[in-house]
Amino acid sequence: MRGTEMTPAPEATAATDTGTATGTATATATAEGIDAEGAAPGKAAAGSRRRSWRSGLLRGRIELRHLLRNPKEMSGHVINVVVALLLASYLHGKVPGTHVPMAHLTLAGFSAYLLFQIGLVNLPQILVTEREEGTLLRLRATPGGIPAYLIAKSLLVVAMAFGTLVLLLGAAALLVDGPLPHGPDGWLTLLWVSALGLLAVVPLGAAIGAVLPNPREALALIMLPTMALLFTSGAMFPLGSLPSLVQKIASVFPLRWMAQGLRSALLPDAARAAEVAGSWELPKVALILGAWAVAGFLLAIPLLRRAARRESGSRLSERHRKAGLSGSQGA
Repeated sequence: MRGTEMTPAPEATAATDTGTATGTATATATAEGIDAEGAAPGKAAAGSRRRSWRSGLLRGRIELRHLLRNPKEMSGHVINVVVALLLASYLHGKVPGTHVPMAHLTLAGFSAYLLFQIGLVNLPQILVTEREEGTLLRLRATPGGIPAYLIAKSLLVVAMAFGTLVLLLGAAALLVDGPLPHGPDGWLTLLWVSALGLLAVVPLGAAIGAVLPNPREALALIMLPTMALLFTSGAMFPLGSLPSLVQKIASVFPLRWMAQGLRSALLPDAARAAEVAGSWELPKVALILGAWAVAGFLLAIPLLRRAARRESGSRLSERHRKAGLSGSQGA
């Protein structure tokens, strides 16, 4: 029986650098979880939470190092920044009713979109890929594995998102006279809107990644609605120029409020005239993004646990067999 249970090991050996890092962190988390037995229920629960955080932070640091050593993956984020800069360099004119350059509004909105994309597109792709490599199968035997895994992915995504945001704003300021926050209040708003926006989309991305069928279909299933939100959430041009129904639909999703919050941090007060309500509505921004964050966490952990419970060596082997057949037929 023990030989049968170890059948997924060859696939784990063949995993990518990210999968290797995840396996290392999982082993560490397993070792740390052994001493929880025999403890009082309250102390055991507190100790389990502390171990989940320690294991998650360790896993996240390992995966971040692997990301920084992977030029191919890093180039994707750089290309997004280049696209934003090229788009801004070709935009002329002012935001209607203001003296604010349209390029500044677009750069502020695109900054929000990059944060949104990393949490809602990149993260599900990572999760689905690692599920195919057997990571979720290994988590079944790890105490506190799912919370630690989600903490690690959150750390990785936050690092990617803030790195991309700093690169975009810095390059825009140097190359196309792009916007930067005005004063300490602007920097503080930029920080909390970005952090809360990531909290709103990272758990949602994790939940989506838990239910997507495979890496080959993940991008196609996510990119179309994400691109639709880019053009309907006021990230590229004033939301007030869109039909009322589109405005109401866009207001349900976090990107609309992330973009509005970042505009309040990066643009002068005169730009408020182009907003639908004529103001930045920062309390409303915080309330809606906070609600998305809570809903996302409540949804993500059960779905990831469910996906881990459904994993087995036979399921993993069958998916690899089908992937091999489809690859050979495509060739």
